[in-house]
Amino acid sequence: MDEMPKHCEFSDEDLGAALKEMKTYVDITEDDLKKIYAIALRHAAQRIARRVMVRDVMTRNVIHVRDDADITEVSKLLSENRISGLPVVDGDDRVIGVVTEADVLSMAGMKKEHAFRDILRHILGEPLPGRAGSKRLRDVMSSPAITTGPESDIRDVALTIDEKRIKRLPVVDEQGRLIGLISRADIVRVIGTK
Repeated sequence: MDEMPKHCEFSDEDLGAALKEMKTYVDITEDDLKKIYAIALRHAAQRIARRVMVRDVMTRNVIHVRDDADITEVSKLLSENRISGLPVVDGDDRVIGVVTEADVLSMAGMKKEHAFRDILRHILGEPLPGRAGSKRLRDVMSSPAITTGPESDIRDVALTIDEKRIKRLPVVDEQGRLIGLISRADIVRVIGTK
């Protein structure tokens, strides 16, 4: 289908020609068609006005970690900033993954199948059953990272977050470099102001 110009005025003759081109009977008058067109334009304008882009709500000063970070650095960043995950970037600030609290526990040797009592015992100094986890961030982070761009609609981001069961999306520029972060909390904050 041909792309419509953003602003287009049409005449009665244009409507008549369009109806003839359809080569079928359409039980609608030209006046009805004009009314439908006007109503559709109003709905489109309202939809566009409601659109909220990621760039308008994202966190710009993003806490992140380099891919060569160790478990201590990652743990400290998560705990001091009271966050449950953060983007992992390479030397050029391109997002290559996301690391979460669960990943840190894995790095410490706590596997998903460990019960909470195993974690408590470990905190108290007892060794965990099984072998220790990886000490390399690249081995435990989620990669490749699911990201979004600054021009994305937050409704699309909310769907992605829900479908993927994640809490945050790094926002990247055209080269994949980290420029922000949008979280469930950011989206909830916008919904509360609408």
